[in-house]
Amino acid sequence: MKILFYFLFFLFFIQVGGAQIIVVELEDSITPASDDIIEAALRRAEIESAEALIITLNTPGGGFDETKKIIEHIEASPVPVVGYVYPKAATAWSAGTLILLATDIAAMAPNTIIGSAQPAGMSSEGMQPIEDKKIINAVVALAEERARQHGRNVTVAREFITKNLNLNAEQAKDANIIEIISPDIEDLLFQVDGIETKGRVLNTSGASATYYTPSPRLILLNIFSNPILASLLLLVGIYALVFGLTSPGFGAEIFGVISISLGLIGLGFSINIAALFLIGLGVALVLFELYTPTFGIIGIAGIACIVLGSIFLLPMGYPRLYSPEFQKTMIISLFAPAIVCGAFFAFAIYKIMKIRNKKPEIGEIIGDMAESVDPITPDTTGYIRYQGEYWSAKSQEQIESNTKVVITGKEGRVLIVKSSK
Repeated sequence: MKILFYFLFFLFFIQVGGAQIIVVELEDSITPASDDIIEAALRRAEIESAEALIITLNTPGGGFDETKKIIEHIEASPVPVVGYVYPKAATAWSAGTLILLATDIAAMAPNTIIGSAQPAGMSSEGMQPIEDKKIINAVVALAEERARQHGRNVTVAREFITKNLNLNAEQAKDANIIEIISPDIEDLLFQVDGIETKGRVLNTSGASATYYTPSPRLILLNIFSNPILASLLLLVGIYALVFGLTSPGFGAEIFGVISISLGLIGLGFSINIAALFLIGLGVALVLFELYTPTFGIIGIAGIACIVLGSIFLLPMGYPRLYSPEFQKTMIISLFAPAIVCGAFFAFAIYKIMKIRNKKPEIGEIIGDMAESVDPITPDTTGYIRYQGEYWSAKSQEQIESNTKVVITGKEGRVLIVKSSK
């Protein structure tokens, strides 16, 4: 009898203690990193024979391609997936709503909101709702089929896109868009217990919930995939590269290349060749202005090319599923740095032209000491540092960098120097 008791107790312990739930958080924008994180979490849930995977949603939306891939991962996985708009007051707008519709069980915490799923695209006028019937119909069909597949309200699913409909938790349940309203994960596990989905009956009451932690690579990719941060890195990198190429040293160039690389990795979309051409042309024109006197006209044209190229480098017409509020924030965050950086370079060129147009008395500088920044030979000019300013200089002798020199004359804007030794 005692042996039978221990045996039954052991079986009970295995049944209750063995149930495991994996929880993965989907916050902020839906990016390529989000797709990788969901795929990795589903793989872990399958390997560990988890009872279910809970995806907590609190997002303004994101890219359509990434959203579609996440939906494909959810449907391909044998693990039941519970979509849960959480915590209280969270939102799962746009792309988040489509993901919720695709989950096997849809739940929302009180005071949460879903909806506003009309695609938007970046244009020369900023983030604009997409009216193209081809794109709208594709997104509508995706939402309707996911709703139909899980026995949810197809009409409301369509209106999330065509009318930018928004629903709170109670409205969503009354409209048969979600199955459960739950204040926390513990209560959610209690409510989904016994529900049959994907060929199994869930045994989640009292199960242990383990939060999935992405790998360091995915964490970094998620950070840099934020569309605002990625675009800022790209813009800052471009201007750092220009600054580095026009001043001594290599720090700014290295920082610029790294920033541009991280920005392109984070953006995760095809680069607009025309935009890159504009940026490259702008950099070349600014460099030409700094080394050749053209009264600032070419420099201003270069700045205009860089600013326009930076703006056009954004994904034009690319369907993004972001909430209207996030779209406004994104526009300000992307355009403001381009304008500020352009103003900075305009001011820098103005100051350079002002220095160039100064007409110092030649007698005042002859005999003064300066320091070479670059090597100077009879055949090549180089920069010297004189009273904190950089001047182009030439010499009839070989002068190494970081050498004290004496100014002996001036030809146009080029100083004539010799070694002080």
